[in-house]
Amino acid sequence: MARQLLKGNIAFAEAAVRNGLVAYFGYPITPQSEALEHLSGRMVEEGRTFLQAESEVAAINMVYGAASSGVRVMTSTSGPGLALMAEGLSYIAGSEVPVVVVNMMRGGPGLGNIQPSQADYLFMTKTAGHGDFHPIVLAPSSVQEIVDMVGLAFKLAEKYRTLVIVAGDGAIGQMMESAELPSMQQVRRTRPDWAVTGARDREPNVITSLYLGAEKLEQANLRLQKKLTEIKANEVRYQLYQTEDADLLLVAYGTAGRICTSVVREARRAGLKVGLLRPQTLWPFPEARLAELAGQVSGILVVEMSAGQMLEDVQRAAQSHAPIRFYGRMGGVIPMVGEILEHLQALADAVIQ
Repeated sequence: MARQLLKGNIAFAEAAVRNGLVAYFGYPITPQSEALEHLSGRMVEEGRTFLQAESEVAAINMVYGAASSGVRVMTSTSGPGLALMAEGLSYIAGSEVPVVVVNMMRGGPGLGNIQPSQADYLFMTKTAGHGDFHPIVLAPSSVQEIVDMVGLAFKLAEKYRTLVIVAGDGAIGQMMESAELPSMQQVRRTRPDWAVTGARDREPNVITSLYLGAEKLEQANLRLQKKLTEIKANEVRYQLYQTEDADLLLVAYGTAGRICTSVVREARRAGLKVGLLRPQTLWPFPEARLAELAGQVSGILVVEMSAGQMLEDVQRAAQSHAPIRFYGRMGGVIPMVGEILEHLQALADAVIQ
């Protein structure tokens, strides 16, 4: 299809419709409310289900119920709303039903502000609820990438019967860029064998996260851990930029990763051999590739729109092979190219002989 000028929130919402979204339940919260507004019209036009719930708590439990029937379902929110959804997200993970959530991160903690942030990283990647599980977390850096990742999210959610979070931020949601939407897919008419669809002429399916007995719950957790191991082995995604001859490595994702692409170009003009690793999956994190690169470079600079939440994963993966420094902005402040270059130069002065 032809490319269009699209706002990020409208783009991912329309991409969901075109990828066969059957039901959307949500509650408005800036900076992603345009997605809900767009879907309130488009889902009705297509004869599908749209409901603005009375709260994020209600929305995620409606998503849970619809997902249990085997249809393609999603919600979208921002940090305070995601926090309210935590219990439902844990039920979804424990029940092993496929769900997609788009989280357009904003400044926090608390109500914070509506500016772009990356401070939900730990919450999303280190379970997004109680218990031993990880959602798959995808991290787009452009309007086109969030369009593509919404389609990927549905496929991964259904492949593994798991929760997938698309981790954008207020900048990606509000920016307008040229992007190509997918063609319209037919809504899937068949339901998976595990779905709750009525038990006429068959034994009833039971979907639950409640296991009354430690041994039964342990077996359920072992099954989840086996699935997570498979995901870690097969679903790591990242983008490399000019890392072949790099002396220094930038690690950044999402909007910060996009900015760091410009930093690499400016740094190389100034004579610094800099490369970029941009994780596209925050979980599973590209640990193995980062470990390889850490053994090749003289230093690593981690850039985030937070106090350094991804930094912990970088430190663990790099295993002291290279000195690691951090530069971050908080509260919705976006780091600029010149600021990052200053910290990169300081790292170069310290580690490159």
